[in-house]
Amino acid sequence: MEAYLDNAATTRAFDSVKNIMTEVLVSDYGNPSSLHSKGVQAERYIKDAKEIISKSLKADPKEIIFTSGGTESNNMALIGTAFANKRSGNHIITTRIEHPSVHNPLLFLEENGFRVTYVPVDNEGKVIQEELLNAVCDDTILVSIMYVNNEIGSVQNIAEISKGIKEKKPNILFHVDAIQAYGKYTIYPKREGIDLLSISGHKIHGPKGVGVLYVRDKVKIKPIIFGGEQQKGMRSGTENVPGIAGLGQAVKLIYKDHEAKISHLYSLKEMLISEVSKIEGITVNATSSDTRLTAPHIVSVSFEGIRSEVLLHALEERHVYVSSGSACASNHPQLSGTLKAIGVKKELLDSTLRFSFSVETTQEEIEFTINVLNELVPILRRYQRH
Repeated sequence: MEAYLDNAATTRAFDSVKNIMTEVLVSDYGNPSSLHSKGVQAERYIKDAKEIISKSLKADPKEIIFTSGGTESNNMALIGTAFANKRSGNHIITTRIEHPSVHNPLLFLEENGFRVTYVPVDNEGKVIQEELLNAVCDDTILVSIMYVNNEIGSVQNIAEISKGIKEKKPNILFHVDAIQAYGKYTIYPKREGIDLLSISGHKIHGPKGVGVLYVRDKVKIKPIIFGGEQQKGMRSGTENVPGIAGLGQAVKLIYKDHEAKISHLYSLKEMLISEVSKIEGITVNATSSDTRLTAPHIVSVSFEGIRSEVLLHALEERHVYVSSGSACASNHPQLSGTLKAIGVKKELLDSTLRFSFSVETTQEEIEFTINVLNELVPILRRYQRH
């Protein structure tokens, strides 16, 4: 048996996603900018996906921009709005637990004359809202906060945060990285006061290499990719029609019987936390007595006395696949800024693994994982003490 518990990194594509992508690649392969029937057919896939995604957000299809994935969506949201609105100010606010695809564009903006304030979080990974509101000033043009943290699963009260910052400065723009939240929560940007929202396809059983940036109508944003004026000039380049069609199919399926899917995820999460907590010397990070206050699909666990890389590979040998943090940072191992920000003990920073589920994860996979952990953890602790 194997247990794939690294779904926050990527999910297996639904079979119907594979099927529609194959159809586009092999049969309906026209360029959507072409005027002949093959092009018109390709463009129809884009329109259909846009309708599905905009409906899931209660948005207008014209507010949907297709990108190459979550990283590009975040880059476009931050760099595009910062440069489009720099006459109004040069101050941006974010948190200390953002994904590298938010953090690194902000470093770029700092190098180009913008000022960034990094607001702290509490030990459950929640933004300290008083400090956030205190940071808003006359020069603030943009606030960027992730909906669900990709390492620990903490969930921000996005609607409440938006209400607070917009009461203090009505024309402030609010960007939300929803890459780990979309598909797990029903998100209506206008209701929650979100101006820009980033989505990634491969986190919801869609293909890699495709994502969405929702941009509320009338928001000033500059493109960061230039070329043939596709997508009304906002994101040039021939559209990834197979990917877009696959994403539309994934969105349709992920929100079908949605409550039952999320209930299933929470039951898996509660089982894992309950059983892993019986192992000596473990800490479940950023959790509370009510597990439903955090994301349904992510559990962060620290194993005292065992390096995360050692345990990760020991689990891999037993066909249990997990992560030691953000997959996007895995090629450059370093101690997690998120774990530091929530106050995880120094000796546990390099002893933490992330277990993440999908709607396809089974109870048997969790039981198998627990059995393997019960066997491995005592052995590895003895080994690492010598």
